[in-house]
Amino acid sequence: MDGLTILLISISLAMDAFAVSLASGCSHPRFRWPDALLMALFFGCFQAGMPVIGWYGGTHLQKMLAPLDHWIAFTLLALIGGHMIYQALWDHSDSPGINPFSFKILTGLAIATSIDALVVGVTLALIQTPILLPVISIGVVTFIFSVTGVYLGRQTGRRFGSRFEILGGLILIGLGVKILIEHLTM
Repeated sequence: MDGLTILLISISLAMDAFAVSLASGCSHPRFRWPDALLMALFFGCFQAGMPVIGWYGGTHLQKMLAPLDHWIAFTLLALIGGHMIYQALWDHSDSPGINPFSFKILTGLAIATSIDALVVGVTLALIQTPILLPVISIGVVTFIFSVTGVYLGRQTGRRFGSRFEILGGLILIGLGVKILIEHLTM
């Protein structure tokens, strides 16, 4: 597999993480580099780790997860997106908003956005492609896209307030619906 193909695969896999990072940046009260780097690290590591699991697991693991992967991703994204919209529409000053940078939420988001990378790993195994270069590329590209998404989300969120938090929640729900529809219509 040539370098351009690996880069294009990396970019396409990073787009879900970018969208979630953008939405997270919009919904968080203030931008902090440690938060952006933590999210990027989670997303980059999960996106890089899933192809390895898929590559080693081959088609057996893909067959096991295929019936559920889209439901898992949809549920996680819809719940988090719905909560973001709820927080944006009603002022709950006595209750804390969702923190997309908490360990629990980051783990859920990272899993939801990296399930497709698992299937890519299976595909790489089937076409007998060495895994090291794609994994490095996928992880680095996702990391860069995620940091950029949090930063851009925060900048636009500061200007547009809760409207972007609603948009961010809708993006997450839309992403979950897209994943669900793609898998149910295949």
